[in-house]
Amino acid sequence: MSRADWNAIGERLAELRKQHQYSQRKVAELAGLTHSAVSTVEQNKVSPSISTLHKLLGVYGLSLAEFFAEQEAAPAHPSIVIEPSERIQLGSQGVSLELIHGKQEGATLGMLIETYAPGSSTGDRLSHSGEEVGTVLEGSIEISYGGETYTVNAGQSYIIDNAIPHTFSNKGDVSARLISAHTPLTL
Repeated sequence: MSRADWNAIGERLAELRKQHQYSQRKVAELAGLTHSAVSTVEQNKVSPSISTLHKLLGVYGLSLAEFFAEQEAAPAHPSIVIEPSERIQLGSQGVSLELIHGKQEGATLGMLIETYAPGSSTGDRLSHSGEEVGTVLEGSIEISYGGETYTVNAGQSYIIDNAIPHTFSNKGDVSARLISAHTPLTL
């Protein structure tokens, strides 16, 4: 999904809600959000944070990767080379996530190139199944995890159990860039 398609998120969320025959109020209740938050996202008046999108997709039993990849048809013979233009673009509000995914059916591994602008964050604490390992390439990232806060600087790596609620933030003055791998593919 390209950056231009980011505006279609609200429309796709509205379609999912209608397919499930839910009202916006029901989705808000199930996601732990306000009705106005659901409404403004569906109308593309605001781009949802990663955590808000994660909560909304949880209502429908979808991961971020599934939501963004489902629009793309799997090729008959997936290529082993993935072009930069084929990366699935996720993120908003200063957080850019590029999912490297070969669209192979049954894939269990996901890899992200992540960029965090100064002062940006994934938002509320995320939690989902699986584990994640990553390396900070530039800048530093603060990870709130299991009641503790960890600073991971360029050259350092981390490994976390994604079932434990966590938040990634850039408290620095320069952009932070990292690469991470996730299994299973449940971003």
